[in-house]
Amino acid sequence: MSLETGTPGVAPVPRALPPATLARLRPLVPPTLAILAFFAVWELACRLFSIPPFILPTPSASVASIFQFAPAVAGHAGQTLTTTLIGFALSVVLGVALGALVGLNRTAYQALYPLLIGFNAVPKAALVPVLVIWFGVGPVPAVLTAFLISFFPVVVNVATGLATVEPEPRELLRALGASPWEVFSKVSLPRALPYFFASLKVAVTLAFVGSIISELAASNKGIGVMMNQAASSFQVPLVFGGVLLVSAMGVLLYAVFALIESRLTGWAYRGNQG
Repeated sequence: MSLETGTPGVAPVPRALPPATLARLRPLVPPTLAILAFFAVWELACRLFSIPPFILPTPSASVASIFQFAPAVAGHAGQTLTTTLIGFALSVVLGVALGALVGLNRTAYQALYPLLIGFNAVPKAALVPVLVIWFGVGPVPAVLTAFLISFFPVVVNVATGLATVEPEPRELLRALGASPWEVFSKVSLPRALPYFFASLKVAVTLAFVGSIISELAASNKGIGVMMNQAASSFQVPLVFGGVLLVSAMGVLLYAVFALIESRLTGWAYRGNQG
């Protein structure tokens, strides 16, 4: 009997991971080590310098507070995640449409780009009271704030990706009798995809910022509300637990889009692989 199937009294020989699996896991090692090192330094600093928990709790205490109030935290987290994803989805749909218009039409670019710059310069936190006046306290202001803060990166990146396509491939396809749609789908769209996914990774994290800003100002549910309530009762570990929870959700969604990007636009970064 071979060692792989097991011989009485002999430990089985562990099988090595396939090279393809190792190649997929290798990029995860540096960020994982960096995150672990960050939390280790944070934990050790709090303990070595005896920092009071009401000033800076340890990460272990912050995580423990999440589990301590798990049912309430889950409800607040679900609300924040829902409003964030709805606002983010709106920013993607409308941002791609407007970005395509601006990127493919020079007149639209000249007319709309100054307005977009001016819109992006407005602090979105200043709009939250106006949204509350219009729509009342609840999830709608959070959705709209998430949309407003994540809309601009999508528009700019999509427009840039479409506007910077090299003219030679397009002219070649036109000379070969390709239709405008064929030129767009075979040249412009693939060229714009890296910009599009870059905008998604930025916009999804900004959407969380927008939701939390609105919840901190005026809402009845969400992680921002939970953090306000915890701060008012001096439960500082729970405040930091909310921060860690939002960060974890942002990192997770960022990783999802990065994975999709690597599958669809890996050709664009092949030269940077090492």
